[in-house]
Amino acid sequence: MYIPAAFAPDDATVRALLSHPRSADLVTMTDDGLVATFLPFVYHPDEGEHGVLRGHLARNNDQWSRPAVGEALVIVHGPDAYITPNWYASKAEHGRVVPTWNYATAHVYGELRVHDDPVWLAGLVRELTELHEAGEAAPWAVDDAPEKFVDGMLRAIVGVELVISRVEAKVKMSQNRPPADVDGVIAGLEARGDAANAEAVRAARSTAVH
Repeated sequence: MYIPAAFAPDDATVRALLSHPRSADLVTMTDDGLVATFLPFVYHPDEGEHGVLRGHLARNNDQWSRPAVGEALVIVHGPDAYITPNWYASKAEHGRVVPTWNYATAHVYGELRVHDDPVWLAGLVRELTELHEAGEAAPWAVDDAPEKFVDGMLRAIVGVELVISRVEAKVKMSQNRPPADVDGVIAGLEARGDAANAEAVRAARSTAVH
C-alpha cells in the first residue's frame, strides 16, 4: 500500500482500527485464482508475535476449504467519506483545490488457519456478538436464542484465524491540509450529518506529527 508520511498512523491508531473494524475482506490466493469474502473479525493483539484476527465463513462458502497459496490478506475498512473542496478555506484564497476521499484502512497479512471445532466456534460467536452488541440499548445475547437453534447455526459455519505477520495501515483524514481547511472539513462533515467521520478527522489531527 502507498502510505505518504502524513498518513502513516501510530501503533495506537492501528490497534484501534483493528479492534473496532466496521467491515473486512478476507482475500486468499488459491490454485484456482483469487477468492474473497466480506466478514467481521475480532482482533486479539496479544496472541502470537503480531496478534490474530478471527472470524467465520458459511460452511457452504468453499473459500475455507481451498488452501491459501502463500499469505492471506484481510483488508479492514475504517471510516471513509467524500471531501468536497467547497469546505476548504483555501478555495476562497486561491482556488487551487480538488476533491478527495478521506479513509482509514489496514492491510493485514498472515497465515490463515481453519477451525471446525464447535467449542471454538461457540466462543468466537459469543465474542463477536458481545463486541457488536455493546452499543445497543438492550444488547442481544447468544443465549437469547434456543440452544438447539444455536447448535444448528454453529454447524453451518467454519472458523478462520489469521495469524498476523505484518500490517500496513493508512489513515488519510485531511492531515495534509492547512488548519483552516481541516476546520472546514470537520464543519462540513457535521453539517452533512456524518459525525463519525468528523470525529475521525479530529482524532487524526490530534495524533498528527508536526
